[in-house]
Amino acid sequence: MPEGTIRTATSITPVKAAPPAIPSCAPAALEEAAPAAATLSILDRMTHAWMGRFTASVSPAALTLAWADWAIHLASSPGKQIELWQKGVRKTARLAQYAATCGAQEGAPRCIDPLPQDRRFEHPGWMKPPFNLIHQAFLLQQQWWHNATTGIRGVAEGHEKGVTFTARQLLDMISPTNFPLTNPEVLEATVNQMGVNLARGYRNWTDDLRRQLSGKGPAGVEDFRVGGNLAVTPGRVVFRNRLMELIQYSPTTGEVRPEPVLIVPAWIMKYYILDLSAQNSLIGYLVSRGYTVFCVSWKNPGPEDRDLGMEDYQRLGVLDALRVVNAVVPGMPVHAMGYCLGGTLLSIVAAALARDGDQRLASMTLLAAQTDFTEAGELTLFIDESQLSFLEDGMWSQGYLDTTQMAGAFQLLRSNDLIWSKMVREYLLGEREPMIDLMAWNADSTRMPYRMHSEYLRRLFLENELAGGRYRVDGRPVALGDIRCPVFAVGTETDHVAPWHSVYRARLLLDTELTFCLTNGGHNAGIVSEPGRPRRRHRLETIQPDQPYMDADTWMAATPPREGSWWPSWVDWLDERSGSPVPPPAMGCKEAALPPLEAAPGTYVHMR
Repeated sequence: MPEGTIRTATSITPVKAAPPAIPSCAPAALEEAAPAAATLSILDRMTHAWMGRFTASVSPAALTLAWADWAIHLASSPGKQIELWQKGVRKTARLAQYAATCGAQEGAPRCIDPLPQDRRFEHPGWMKPPFNLIHQAFLLQQQWWHNATTGIRGVAEGHEKGVTFTARQLLDMISPTNFPLTNPEVLEATVNQMGVNLARGYRNWTDDLRRQLSGKGPAGVEDFRVGGNLAVTPGRVVFRNRLMELIQYSPTTGEVRPEPVLIVPAWIMKYYILDLSAQNSLIGYLVSRGYTVFCVSWKNPGPEDRDLGMEDYQRLGVLDALRVVNAVVPGMPVHAMGYCLGGTLLSIVAAALARDGDQRLASMTLLAAQTDFTEAGELTLFIDESQLSFLEDGMWSQGYLDTTQMAGAFQLLRSNDLIWSKMVREYLLGEREPMIDLMAWNADSTRMPYRMHSEYLRRLFLENELAGGRYRVDGRPVALGDIRCPVFAVGTETDHVAPWHSVYRARLLLDTELTFCLTNGGHNAGIVSEPGRPRRRHRLETIQPDQPYMDADTWMAATPPREGSWWPSWVDWLDERSGSPVPPPAMGCKEAALPPLEAAPGTYVHMR
């Protein structure tokens, strides 16, 4: 029966005599228990939300379970204990031998080298006594703890990763690079500058503290302004609803390809990561190569948007945008491109369209976007039932996931570079890293609605419904194997948000032509990789659906790198799947009640 409908009886059969009442307290008890249980559940949620303020939204229960699992299995593994003891003895002997060698000859080779991505000990001072022994002892200890937290039979895989991750965070915290007296680079700067570096560092620290307390961005961000020297490609907002604005960009060529390009960015970030400065704007590059480009600009949600879910992002985001593009450029299929979470959302919509026989997509491009979350990297450390319930309670109390919570999680994944090395550089060496457009954009983060983020984490990260064919759209499951348009997927080599091995797994799910591109760089810098930037390279191969499967590492070894940006390769790929150039369409479509509203970058991008 529809909600709000009241059923009424047309007749009542009379009863001669009512049966005697049987005394019972059960119904009253049940009536009282329901609101009491709801109240107690709210109390639990409020408690967890309050705790999350002091734990950076990390569940203490999840962390305790992981460490207990590790400790109990290690305690009952005498063989592993003996192995660790032997390793400790050998490492101590190696350090003692290294010390003796350093005493006998200058410039002795290290007994252990830092990992390739660890640049903390590159300063020449670390090769001089006593700092050579200090940093070598630390690296040996770091290696021992890695051995101690891995390879213990019986420990759950998620718990092992969590313990290893936590141990690494604690070791990074006590690294000798973080303290003035054990860091030769800081000591050298302090002597040479007579302590002025520490005075500058103190000024930097107080400035950062003042900015944080007042809600201002990092130092130098005021030099970058959206619509001024950021998000500069000319265009007009041609549609707006409660969740997004759609921007149509002005043509810069006399003719354009007949198929328009629709860009769906992630709502965890503001869209202008793809339209930074004039020299590194992917949107501007597409326009200059003769494409009519549309881009979604998501609203920054507040508490009033707490009940927006994944279905709303599909309907009010991608499908509404596609409807408007079809109205402005009628009769033409669309090249759709999604970045990060936007790519995952686009994949869901594309699978639903394919399931229903809708052929509006000419192609689909996925930039650092995951469709199978089996190998989703260290972000999965924050995704289990205990952690997710704890995070949901924190979001429930405020209606959204705050920007600081997301930023903290991403910083922990690269704590060396984003936390400790930054503190050493700015507070001990007194050196401010110059603000650039990418850093200014990174400081302009967005919130995520409670319901949407909960559904995203549960249905995709935790349950992996999309890869398993269990994700439902309009009540029916979708499968990526239904997609028949060609797909261009980009992974980045050092991505810590969407690891490229995870992006590559789309090859297992798609049953259509797939062009996979692997570029150097990280999640953002690998995508914002304009032509002409030095030290850019990428690997590229078009894979037909009937080709035998090749795992990611084998594919990388078999595919030679190409020098230069991946942007020209992608646009050449689009050109091959587009028609001959035609005159550009008008801005908006007045006949469809879609007149241009205001100049790009619009209103939503300015929401804080």
